[in-house]
Amino acid sequence: MERQLSSKTIYQGAIFSMTQDEIALADGRTATRDVIHHHGGAGILAVREDEVLLVSQYRYAAQTQLWEIPAGKLEAKEDPKECVIRELNEEAGYVCEHVRFLCSFFTTPGFCDETIYLYLGTQPQPVKERLAMDPDEQIEIKWFPITRAYEMIWEGAIRDAKTIIALQYALAERKK
Repeated sequence: MERQLSSKTIYQGAIFSMTQDEIALADGRTATRDVIHHHGGAGILAVREDEVLLVSQYRYAAQTQLWEIPAGKLEAKEDPKECVIRELNEEAGYVCEHVRFLCSFFTTPGFCDETIYLYLGTQPQPVKERLAMDPDEQIEIKWFPITRAYEMIWEGAIRDAKTIIALQYALAERKK
C-alpha cells in the first residue's frame, strides 16, 4: 500500500486543484504522483415509462456537443442527492417523486480523485418554480425511448461515461 510522505499544491483553480505528492511504495522505494483534486459530481437518470431524459450541451474540453444525463459538480461537502435534485430542476425543469442511488465511480483514478454519484429518478413532473441555470449553460432537453438511447451509445452519439453507466443500469433493471 502506498502512503503519502509530502504534498505540495502546484495549482489552485476554480473547479479543481492539483498537488504533487511524494509517496512511499510498498517495497520501500519512493515515487512522485501528480493528483487532481475535485469535489466530484452527481447525475440523475430521469425515467418515465420507457423514456429517459437527456440534455445536450457543448462541452468545451471535449470540443463537441454531448447528450448526457442531467448532472453537475458538487459544492464542497454537498450531499450528492441534493445536487441531482437541484441539477434536474435547473437543467431540465423537472423534479422526480422518487430518487434512488445507483452507484458511484472514480472518473480517472490514475491521477484524479473525482467521484461521480449516479441516481435513478422516477415519476418526473415539471417543476412549479424552475431554478436558474448557470449563466454559461445552453441546454437542449429531450426525452428518448430507452432503447433508442442505448442504440445511441453504440452509434457514438452518446459518449459521456456517466450517461453510459446510468443507461446500462437502467437496462439491467428492465431485465430483472
